[in-house]
Amino acid sequence: MAGVTDRPFRQLCKKLGAGYAVSEMIASNAMLWNSEKTLRRANHDGEITPIAVQIAGADPQMMARAAILNVERGAQIIDINMGCPAKKVCNVASGSALLQNEPLVEKILRAVVTAVGYPQGNVPVTLKIRTGWDRSHKNALRIAQIAQDCGISMLTIHGRTKADLYHGEAEYETIAAVKAISQIPIVANGDINSPEKAQAVLKYTQADAVMIGRAAQGKPWIFREIDYFLRTGNHLPPPTITEMMQIMGEHLLEHYGFYGEYVGLRTARKHIAWYCKGLRDSHTFRHHMNTIESCEQQLKAVQTYFLGLQEFSTHIEYLDAA
Repeated sequence: MAGVTDRPFRQLCKKLGAGYAVSEMIASNAMLWNSEKTLRRANHDGEITPIAVQIAGADPQMMARAAILNVERGAQIIDINMGCPAKKVCNVASGSALLQNEPLVEKILRAVVTAVGYPQGNVPVTLKIRTGWDRSHKNALRIAQIAQDCGISMLTIHGRTKADLYHGEAEYETIAAVKAISQIPIVANGDINSPEKAQAVLKYTQADAVMIGRAAQGKPWIFREIDYFLRTGNHLPPPTITEMMQIMGEHLLEHYGFYGEYVGLRTARKHIAWYCKGLRDSHTFRHHMNTIESCEQQLKAVQTYFLGLQEFSTHIEYLDAA
């Protein structure tokens, strides 16, 4: 997720049970390869393996060169994005816009796999798609067959079409149908926000794994909760406030170090808001957060807020969705 799954957040999710985390989308346009944003997104210093980098674009040879460059910069897995529904991505015929052009999909997949994939490059190439362009044009089955024929190692499917954006509910019938015909691992994605939902989606689709997106925002421990529930059938207790303070503190310090004072302070605000969503007096606290102008003060304010919550409970208690 652009602006979310940066290196500090990926590291945190992996430490809290995620077996796999994919980078923010990196454009294949060579003119952007040395931009500050791309260099930051391609920074994997000290990252827990496996290192998976997502690339996006509509030109097969440019995508192949982008894959090679990112492998040289440390990527151990190349993930091709054909699922993003954002206008700025689809308007340049990238992301889920590519689902309209199956011959181009095949050219891109073959070019990238030939450049870095098995057996010559020994780097797995994976693909992320949606179920189709719109509900009248669901072609995930054909795309899956193309992907398999081209040597794609794993396919992730979000249970919505491009036209759906993030509206309505994800559907899993298409994912189940793709799994039934596939010889490669299939990952189910979309609206998986609890251990019970993960279990239900795995059972219904027979997918090999689930991918968590928005549900990890502010609750990165969801990965260990799902893992524990799938293994034991029982629930882990929610984090204590002391543990949540520790998780947030480590995350914020890594975040500040990664982005620097000016950018780090401002981009941390959304993470803090997600962590606090639904907690006591969170609306007032989030408003105060936007007035703080130093990382040190921001971190102290977070600690003060959570220490105040300990007056009411030792564990996290969500009161509402505010």
